[in-house]
Formats: sequence, C-alpha cells, structure tokens
Amino acid sequence: MSDRNWDKELSKIDKQLESVSDEALFPTKGAPTPAAKAQTSAVQQGTRTWGAFARLALAVLLGVAMLFWPYSARCGPGLAAYLGAVAAVVGGGIWSAVWTWRHRTSRAHTLSLLIVLWGLVLAALEVLPRVGYAKPDMNHPAIWSCE
Repeated sequence: MSDRNWDKELSKIDKQLESVSDEALFPTKGAPTPAAKAQTSAVQQGTRTWGAFARLALAVLLGVAMLFWPYSARCGPGLAAYLGAVAAVVGGGIWSAVWTWRHRTSRAHTLSLLIVLWGLVLAALEVLPRVGYAKPDMNHPAIWSCE
C-alpha cells in the first residue's frame, strides 16, 4: 500500500476548488453573437453539395458499367483487371459515401452504400468459387490462372 495520506491530499483539492468561483469552473454558454451566426451561415453557403453528387455520379456510372464488362474475366490477367475494376467500384462507393455523409445528403449516402454493396457482390461472385466457398460453374471456375 501507499504511505500517502489521501485524506490530506483530497482536502487540498477541496480547498483549491472552493477558492475558484462556479463561473470559472462551469462557464455558461450564452447565445451566439450575431458575428458568430454570420460566420456559420457564410460557411454553410460556401459549402455546396455538388461535389458530393459528382463523386456519387462517377461511382454509379462505374457500377453500372461493370454490367457491360467487355473482356473475359474467367482467369488470368482478365480476371485481375476485372477485380481491379471491382475494387474501383468499392473505392468509389466509399469515396462518395464519405462525402455524402459530410454534406448530410441522406438519399445520396444510401445510394453510395448500395454501390459499395454492389461492388462487394461483384467481387464475391468471382472470388468465392475460387477459394472453395461457393460452387464453381462454367462462368466462374475454381482456377485463378489460365494455365
């Protein structure tokens, strides 16, 4: 055990707290000044959500374009390119989700999260048969390379 006298230590702290006014310990928050209100409104007017929607549009376009992938994605470099594009879909969805969250656009944020989910589904369709978790078929064989 410690040889400190805790009662004495605590009484010192009590004396210090008694010497300080309640206003100094717990300052009251007054109404915002007109200058503070003007500054807040200027920041809100300067922040536009078009940037968040532009990011969302790019992610949606990439997600839709994945339905029309023109190359073979069965194995080898074609599969690597496809999975890279799927990673770009997921990254674009996360990128737009962060911006739509910051700009408090709830519907756009929901769409961003759906884009992330879409990318994860596309990745799962290709990866799971190859790791032995899903049943391989003709379009999704259990091999990674074309050798």
